[in-house]
This record gives sequence, C-alpha cells and structure tokens, in this order.
Amino acid sequence: MPRHEFRPGRLLAGVVMLATAALFGGDAADAWQTPWYEVIPLVCGGLSAAGLASWAGYAVRRRRRDASQASADSSGVPASTSGSQAIR
Repeated sequence: MPRHEFRPGRLLAGVVMLATAALFGGDAADAWQTPWYEVIPLVCGGLSAAGLASWAGYAVRRRRRDASQASADSSGVPASTSGSQAIR
C-alpha cells in the first residue's frame, strides 16, 4: 500500500524545474550559453502541463472515490429505522 497519493502535477513541475536548474547550471559552469529568455517558455509550458496533470489526477481520484462510495451505500435505507434513537 502506498504511503501517499501519486501527484503527477508535482512530479512534472519538479522535473521541469530541475531541467531549468540544469540549464542554468551548465551556463554557470561555462559548458554552454543559455539566454534567459529561452527559459521562460520552458517554465511556463512546464507549469501549464503540471496544472493540467494535476487537474486530470484530481478528476481520476474523485471518480474513484465516488465509485467506491456508491458501491458501499447502495441500499438507500437509513442506518436505523427502528426508532430507537428517540430525541429527548
């Protein structure tokens, strides 16, 4: 059993930020030249993709939760119909 839910948006955002850091790290080490304006589409596109992945993951989790609750409460009868919980 997993310790926590899988969050694809956070994973994607982390990968994009690590790629951005690697680009600037290579530029700082004089391995290549990375203009600052090339990073803007990478970060914006990556964050947009991460938002879309988060939304899709939420929709899947919500659908699974609704399906499991529907199967658990399929009788439609209240918990107690005998009247033993009288209001005093």
